[in-house]
Amino acid sequence: MSMTKGLPKRENPTERLISLGSENLSNVELLTILLKSSELAEQVISIEESGVAYLTDCSFEELSEVKGVGQAKSCTLLAAVELGKRITQKPKNKGVCIMCSQDIADYFMASMRYLKNEHFKVMLLNTKNEVIAVNTVAIGNINSAIVDPREVFRPAIKRGAASVVLVHNHPSGSPEPSQADVDLTKRLAGSGLILGIKVMITS
Repeated sequence: MSMTKGLPKRENPTERLISLGSENLSNVELLTILLKSSELAEQVISIEESGVAYLTDCSFEELSEVKGVGQAKSCTLLAAVELGKRITQKPKNKGVCIMCSQDIADYFMASMRYLKNEHFKVMLLNTKNEVIAVNTVAIGNINSAIVDPREVFRPAIKRGAASVVLVHNHPSGSPEPSQADVDLTKRLAGSGLILGIKVMITS
C-alpha cells in the first residue's frame, strides 16, 4: 500500500509536482513518487553522504539489498537514473553559441560530472562559434586518457570546423591541469595552428 495516499494534497509529492512543477520538489519528494513511500525514499537518500548522487554509480545488486527496496523498485530507480543520464548526454541542438568558458562548463557539466574515468571530448564550432558536433576522442582510466592528435582533428577537418574546444574531466574532482595536460594542450594547439583550426581549451 502506498505510504503517500494518506497525506493531505498540499503535502503529497504527486500533487505538489502537478501544482508546482517537478523542479520545485526535493530529492526525497521525487524519490517518494518513484518508490511510493516517503520513509523508503528517506532511507535510500541517507545510504551515503552523497545523497541522491549515490544512485548514479549504484549497482542493481547493491540497491536491491536495501531493506524495503527489492528488485522491482531497484529497477524503477535505476531506469530513472539511466534515463536522466541519457537525456543529459544527448547532443544539444545546433545553434548553441560558445562565447566563454562558462558556456562550455554549462554545456558539459551535467553529462561529465559523474564520469569515473577520464573522457576527452572535442567540440566542433563553426565561424559563428555555434556548436556543430561533439566527439569523444578518448576514454582512459581514473587519472589519464591517451589522446591521438589525428583523432582530435579528423572530425574537425571532415566537418569543416573553424575552431575546436578541447574538454576533459578529472574524476578526482580537481580542476587543476597536470603537467601532462599542459604539454598535450600545447601540442594540440600547435597542430591546430598548422591546420588553420583555432583551438579553444578548457578542463
